[in-house]
Amino acid sequence: MTISVISDHRGEPARTGRAAVNGTRLHYRTADSGPAVVLLHGVPKTGYHWRCLVPRLTERHTVVVPDLRGLGDSDHPAQGYDSATMSDDIAALMAHLGHDSYSVMGEDWGAVIGYQLAARHRDRVDALVFAEALFPGFGFEDHTALTVENVSGGLFLWHLGFYFQPDVPEMLIAGHERELITYMIKNERVHPDTATPDALEEYVRCYSMPGGIRSMLAIYRAMLVDAEQNRQAARTKLDIPVLALGGEAFIGERNETQMRLLAHDVTGHVFAAGHDLAEEVPDEVAEVVLPFLSGRRPPL
Repeated sequence: MTISVISDHRGEPARTGRAAVNGTRLHYRTADSGPAVVLLHGVPKTGYHWRCLVPRLTERHTVVVPDLRGLGDSDHPAQGYDSATMSDDIAALMAHLGHDSYSVMGEDWGAVIGYQLAARHRDRVDALVFAEALFPGFGFEDHTALTVENVSGGLFLWHLGFYFQPDVPEMLIAGHERELITYMIKNERVHPDTATPDALEEYVRCYSMPGGIRSMLAIYRAMLVDAEQNRQAARTKLDIPVLALGGEAFIGERNETQMRLLAHDVTGHVFAAGHDLAEEVPDEVAEVVLPFLSGRRPPL
């Protein structure tokens, strides 16, 4: 059995731990030293999503890679899957690890949580990288509609309505976690071969654990709560620099368009890729992210 390891730029395995924070326990990895950046994964992934990007960051940064509440090897509590609560988990984790200020990079649901982290903890977060996420309360819901535009453009999000229905998804997914996760991961990429066997095994392992699928579905079922939380937070725009990243075959320029509604200082970049940028084009992502982070940080 392959052991899934995230390593730094020297090939040394990241340090791992568990922290009791905000009423749950989070599993996390951390590597190297310097200004801190926390990486927040989406669904149906875990912190292992960042394995290719971490060694490209650790020469300059301390990297913290948590598994979000209910996902990966973190605990699976019954409640707390709205993005505000999940962002408070991360703020508590970073405080626990001794980081008074830090940058945030999130992708997919991790980007939504990253925005809430920046909005709710403005004295702690000094830069935000928002990658490949549609934003509840600001147009996300529109892409659940069965329209010609959504279907032909590749953004008909059929699974949101399916996941929102209680009990039925659990019944149909049970025993088919591998098929669902493999389809979702590969279908949203321009480069499906970047969904490597070790990554798929890790994602299937974690989402097949007791509570794994339940927790995943709970994140989607909190979307209407998220939308209201985002509308409330957006009343005061972010003052920190924001880098909005997109894949041209998926959300693309919409990432920057959304962030301009929520922050004053927004830069956008679109890659020749699909939805999972850190796995599809990690070199290109690092080339854009590192200068952005360094430009807002004191020299080491």
